[in-house]
Amino acid sequence: MDDLDNLLMLDGETFTLENGYWVKFEARRVDVSAEIPHGVKYSLTLHDKSNQRVIGYDNAHSFKPRKGKYGANKETWDHLHRKMEVFPYEFSSALQLIEDFWASVEAYMRQE
Repeated sequence: MDDLDNLLMLDGETFTLENGYWVKFEARRVDVSAEIPHGVKYSLTLHDKSNQRVIGYDNAHSFKPRKGKYGANKETWDHLHRKMEVFPYEFSSALQLIEDFWASVEAYMRQE
């Protein structure tokens, strides 16, 4: 089983964390395209006790960063939501995506 299969097995799973926070995984195979070259549509999210998304990694829509360190005019589908801010995310593998997501969750929970 490869790391993409591990991500796909998490599809539909939710996990309750401390303080009423919870995470949700969505992942499904899609045709490889220019927008989704890795062939998986995903959404990994952390929600607070009010059910508001506070962290999210997904490729549900395109994202074009403003001018700055991320490079203006470089449209991407893979991105990261931190509360109301959106940042590009460099998808390298399904395993790295899962690791990056959990690292973000742990960092966020330490701040709470």
